[in-house]
Amino acid sequence: MPGHDGRHGPLMRASAPLPGAPWHWQRVAALCCLMLAGEAIFSLPFHIARFFRPTVLAAFEIGNAALGDAYAIYGLTAMLSYFPGGMLADHWRARGLMTFALLATALGGLYLASFPGPTGLKLLYGYWGVTTILPFWAALIRSTREWGGALAQGRAFGLLDAGRGLVAAAFAAVAVSLLGDGLLDAVIDPDARSAQLRIVILYYTALTAGAGVCCWWFVPDSPALHAASVPSLARLRAALALPRVWRQAAIVVAAYCGYKGIDNYSLYAVQVADMGEVEASRFVANAAWLRPVGALLAGLLADRWRASSCLAALFVLAALSYALLGISSAEPAFRGLVVANLAFSMAAVYGLRGVYFAAMEEARVPAAQTGAAVGLISVVGYTPDVFFAPIAGRLLDAAPGLAGHQHYFLLLAAIAVVGAGFSLALGRRPRLHPEKQ
Repeated sequence: MPGHDGRHGPLMRASAPLPGAPWHWQRVAALCCLMLAGEAIFSLPFHIARFFRPTVLAAFEIGNAALGDAYAIYGLTAMLSYFPGGMLADHWRARGLMTFALLATALGGLYLASFPGPTGLKLLYGYWGVTTILPFWAALIRSTREWGGALAQGRAFGLLDAGRGLVAAAFAAVAVSLLGDGLLDAVIDPDARSAQLRIVILYYTALTAGAGVCCWWFVPDSPALHAASVPSLARLRAALALPRVWRQAAIVVAAYCGYKGIDNYSLYAVQVADMGEVEASRFVANAAWLRPVGALLAGLLADRWRASSCLAALFVLAALSYALLGISSAEPAFRGLVVANLAFSMAAVYGLRGVYFAAMEEARVPAAQTGAAVGLISVVGYTPDVFFAPIAGRLLDAAPGLAGHQHYFLLLAAIAVVGAGFSLALGRRPRLHPEKQ
């Protein structure tokens, strides 16, 4: 979110090491490649607008609503790609699928560098909704499960998400420097802004294509699965009948809304916290280093407590942070508090991302229905890709400045409260007829 999550056997090419040697250099290289690819694939659709939103809006000459509509098109095509993408991953080799996906996504970056109009931008995001999900997402999850083998699934996915966070932060740190000190001036030349942003776009395009090459060389060529491994319609219907699955899907929706909410933080920093465009981009890029920290700490807490309890606590903390931002003044005396609160809310959101799928075991989803349940949770859980950005964009455009951002954070606070409620409901021990819970 978008944010998207979720899809076995040892990871072996003809010369690949056995799973018993988890830190053999080939396995380390494979995991690092998965970390790189898993974040690079989403850098063009999401990172540029997240870290440089004011600059993007000015250079493309669009408003928040127009950008939000482009994200909605992405969300629609991505949702349509989840289930067929799972079947592709079961029948085609993950290495080839991921390589193709990354190169196809990078191709879109070349078009983005031409600064298309609103219609072209929507078409591009619809294209990216297919290239980043249909051939890629399930293949990434499958490769990560194969890397972990039967005994190290938690470590594999924990390292993947933490590594993706490190990659995102490192990419952004370099991108901010590429944007250039020329944008620090009080009056920014439009042509200079566009030229510097084009450099950033081409930088992310090159990284995405490079990640595709790395996948081809370092991801082991695991065999395709049999058709029998594809979740049947009967398993899908069984998953649909489990209220626990729907509760977890609602948790993912609420958490992913918080993650999508970060996309507007750089705009808030410029319009409310009185930062310059580069300063705001640098703040959000630096705060991205909280992602691996938040995900790992939340994972440790989820192991000590129940995952649902950890989720509920994180939602409550996020709600309090959003509520404070929703009533905060724009006065300079409060700037330090506001900036710290922004960083705190980001840490809470990254923690939620790190553990919301850890609740699968607590939700007691039968092993035979895991694939269908994950597909259902992903389709429902990542619907914010469709609705959140258009709603947020209209909120911000309807009341420009402080008022619009206050409405925005109060909306996020309400969503976090709902997420906390579903987390508590998921963790509630059933007294009667547990099979219907």
